[in-house]
Amino acid sequence: MIKVGIIGGAGYTGGEMLRILLRHPNVEIVFVHSTSNGGNPISKVHADLLGETTIQFTSELSNPIDGVDVLFLCVGHGDARKFLEANPVAENVKVIDLSQDFRLKEKRTIGNRTFVYGLPELNKADILNADNIANPGCFATAIQLGLLPLANAGILGDVYTTGITGSTGAGQKLAETSHFSYRDNNISAYKTLEHQHLKEIYQSLNQLQNSFPEFPAFVVGDGKDEAISFVPWRGDFPRGIYISSTLNTDLSLEELTVLFKEFYKDAALTFVSDNAIYLKQVVNTSKCIIGLEKVGTKLVVHSAIDNLLKGASGQAVQNMNLMFGLQETVGLGLKASYF
Repeated sequence: MIKVGIIGGAGYTGGEMLRILLRHPNVEIVFVHSTSNGGNPISKVHADLLGETTIQFTSELSNPIDGVDVLFLCVGHGDARKFLEANPVAENVKVIDLSQDFRLKEKRTIGNRTFVYGLPELNKADILNADNIANPGCFATAIQLGLLPLANAGILGDVYTTGITGSTGAGQKLAETSHFSYRDNNISAYKTLEHQHLKEIYQSLNQLQNSFPEFPAFVVGDGKDEAISFVPWRGDFPRGIYISSTLNTDLSLEELTVLFKEFYKDAALTFVSDNAIYLKQVVNTSKCIIGLEKVGTKLVVHSAIDNLLKGASGQAVQNMNLMFGLQETVGLGLKASYF
């Protein structure tokens, strides 16, 4: 059994981690940490888990943190690095971070730990031998999975991308734009052309198409022309991400379909559909589903994921499975909300 500790178990990603791992046949949850819920039963925060577990949150941690094989950091952006600086972790404990703190190359090291970017469809070989994983962002996962086959073929040019996300993507802490009265029957754009996930997207594309001049290693927003123009939208639904990326190519739809299916032929959780795709196919699953449309020279790549699963906790468990030599999909056979 893989012994697991969870830091930040009271939030959305922590709750999803618990829902997965409580049913994972190879996992024993040793502790779930929350600074504000110490001593409370898990079900006091995650009410749907009433009757599923008697585990209680703890606010205490050993020094160094040990007794587990892997530690999941389900904390806010900026807090994972602070946590590791303040709380030493035994060298034999693997760490999987769900924040953005270690995703970029220049930020991947802390002390003796160096993190691997955990997108299995791109970095599986490195993940298999990794001790520390930086889990990708939700928008970054959905956009990258729609573009990687084109970068791998060396044919990726300017991309115009729109994507809509559910309210859980904003985290559990309330803000003006996450209130029900704002979200309901409403759609709005935010962080237009300068979303933080663009940096990790460029980083991954450079692994496959590093000679392409339109993908320089620059800081987004520094005034240079950008090859990916991304407009994210807030949706009036709780979970899921739907991406549409438009670009030019002379390849036929048939050729592109073959290209995409060949790239993902060994992928455990990413699938290319021959039909139109929609969000409910992936909600409550760890899948990414991709659909292609072509009109003239314009290709539109649609990609859909659940932001809390393939975009966060599900992908983190997929990475854990790889790190410990398990089949990628173990514990991730969840039911879609099809209707």
